[in-house]
Amino acid sequence: MPSPFVGMDPYLEDARHWASFQQHFVASLYQLLLPCLVDRYRARVGVRTYSIEFPLFTSVIREQHDEQYIEIRERSDGRIVTLIDVVSPTNKTTSVGREAFLSTRKLGESQRASGIEIDLVTHGQALLDFSKFNLPEYDYTITANRSLAPTKYEIYAVPIQKRLPKLKLPLAIDDRDAMLDLQDVFRRTYETGKFERILDYREAMPSVVKLSDVNLAWVELTLKQNKLR
Repeated sequence: MPSPFVGMDPYLEDARHWASFQQHFVASLYQLLLPCLVDRYRARVGVRTYSIEFPLFTSVIREQHDEQYIEIRERSDGRIVTLIDVVSPTNKTTSVGREAFLSTRKLGESQRASGIEIDLVTHGQALLDFSKFNLPEYDYTITANRSLAPTKYEIYAVPIQKRLPKLKLPLAIDDRDAMLDLQDVFRRTYETGKFERILDYREAMPSVVKLSDVNLAWVELTLKQNKLR
């Protein structure tokens, strides 16, 4: 059974499910990306690893996080052409996670690569500061910047009631963009991760999810219409 939601599924923001979702999402993104790339490129999945420490009674607990991202490189010289990254809740809610994410961004900047950052997390502090002027109301963002104009961003502002967008993926400056449908990526993620068996829509919305009252009501209506309430 597919997700009951037309776009992103807010139940996946739950900490119990996010790590698995992000891993499957990057894997699906990689699989759908490969046919879009001509022979001059190669893609690889990179991993950043960091630990978050928090006290528990008289001891300190260390929680390891492994987050994957995608590098598109020139096959000839190995230079990074485009870096695709997916924001996690810990990137937006902890200083260690934020620093780890920004270090990956700096890697791309150091090689003058284009970048795509996919933020499907509603809570926490945004990792990119941009003007919201003329943007519609949104819950999720996908941002793209090109190597020739690294401080200018193409912003896909996505409300929860809409499908995830088809985005233009910048490659080398002398090559045309690739097209990538993020909703197709999400569908494959949901299927391969078997999230229809994992998620219990009878449970309340995860408390971390930050949505407007209108969108919360829409979520409830969607679940009722799909006989999940």
